Amino acid sequence: MNITGFPTSSDIYLEADGVKVAVVQSYSARTSRTSTTVEAFGESEPVATVPGKTSHVLELTRLYATDEAIRDGLNFYDMEGFSLVICKPDRKIIYSDCQWSDIGEEAALGGMVAEKITLVAARRIETPA
Repeated sequence: MNITGFPTSSDIYLEADGVKVAVVQSYSARTSRTSTTVEAFGESEPVATVPGKTSHVLELTRLYATDEAIRDGLNFYDMEGFSLVICKPDRKIIYSDCQWSDIGEEAALGGMVAEKITLVAARRIETPA
C-alpha cells in the first residue's frame, strides 16, 4: 500500500459572477448543525434526534485580488453573494452565496499586512475533480 499523505489544497480563491477575483493563502472551515431531541412522555431519555439548520463559517487569511479585479475596483467590503472555491487533487469544494461577517487587518510599520476575513456561506457543495 502506497500512502502519499492527505490531499492538500492546490488552489483557494474567491469567485464572483463566475470570475476569479482573489486568491487566498489559507483558510479554516467550521460547519455546525443545530439538532433537537424528541422527548416522549414517560421516557427517561430522548427517543430520537432531529437535524436542524446547518451553518458554514470560514476564516480566510491573506487575500490577494487578481489584476483584473483590481482594475475593476474590487472592494472586499462591498462583496456579497460570492463563492469560495477550494481545489484539491481529488475533489473541488465550493462554499456558495457567501457574505462576510468580519474583516480584520493587522500590520506593523514596514511589515506585511495580515488580513483575515470571516465568511458565512449558505451552501457547501463537493464535486469530483
